[in-house]
Amino acid sequence: MGSGPAPRRALAAAATTALLAAAPLGCAGGDPEPPPPSTSAPPAPQDVCTRLITHWAGVILDAGEGEDAVRLDYQSMGLSGGQNDILRAVLADARAERDAKGPAAARELTAREAERRCADRYRSGAPTDGPWQ
Repeated sequence: MGSGPAPRRALAAAATTALLAAAPLGCAGGDPEPPPPSTSAPPAPQDVCTRLITHWAGVILDAGEGEDAVRLDYQSMGLSGGQNDILRAVLADARAERDAKGPAAARELTAREAERRCADRYRSGAPTDGPWQ
C-alpha cells in the first residue's frame, strides 16, 4: 500500500502503548500511602519578603550598574509593588555602601535593611496598604 501518514500513526500508537505499559500504575500493592503531614509551618510573610529582597538585591548588585541590570520587571521577580519599593530603597542604600566600604559591607546592609523594612511592612501579618501595594 502507499507510504503516507498511516505508518506514522501506527508507530505513534505503538510508542504510546509501550510508554503506558512501562508506566507504573500503582495498582499492584493497593492504595499508595499518603505522604506524611508537614510538621513545619509556612514561612511568615516578612520572611518571604526578606528572602526575596535579599536575593534580588544580590543579583542586581552582581549584574552591574543600572536600574535594569537584570532586565526583569518586579513582577517577573515575583515581587509586589510594595516589595519592589523596598528593593529599590535597599539597592540605593547598598550601592552607596558598596562605593564607600566595598561589596561585603553592601551585602550586610542589604540583609539588615531588607529584614527591617519587610518586618515593618508586614508587622500586622499582611501589607498595610492592600494586596497590590
